[in-house]
Amino acid sequence: MANGTFAVLMLIGGLTDMGMNYCGTAEGCLGPNETQPRVAFSLGSVVERQAETKGEAYLRYDFGRKFGPFGQAIGVSVTEDGEGWLGYGATYKKNFGYSPFYAELHLMPGLYMDNGGFDLGGPLEFRSGIELGYETNQGWRVGLSYDHRSNADIYDNNPGIETVQLRVSIPTR
Repeated sequence: MANGTFAVLMLIGGLTDMGMNYCGTAEGCLGPNETQPRVAFSLGSVVERQAETKGEAYLRYDFGRKFGPFGQAIGVSVTEDGEGWLGYGATYKKNFGYSPFYAELHLMPGLYMDNGGFDLGGPLEFRSGIELGYETNQGWRVGLSYDHRSNADIYDNNPGIETVQLRVSIPTR
């Protein structure tokens, strides 16, 4: 999946869910509501379209408050060659029926530092993706994450990269 697909899916799913399940409440469509804060650790591979594959470590914190169906998260990642990314954005999670299996989409603008490594075209890069996983009764999540980073063509050069990771999310309270 290329530029913007995950972001569009998140907006369509989240806005549809918001209209069906949140707008009729006293808090309103984007009213704040509590959720489980969690810390997520991921390890995986960055697959650059025009360069070699390399390892990446990613740490994400999901805040304990949502606005309507949209969660908030902050993340930081670093590759084995020292490229780094730091961003903040939105998440949208949906379970498959009443099962413990879920899909979570995310869209996070952030700052990218190539540190002499792969040039993504500029410092502003958008990370969007999907995680498919399982959540235990205690709130732990284990999932496979796939995301795309690019600059949405705001710079002349926009090669983009994809990341595939195994993610473990731990509740913080």
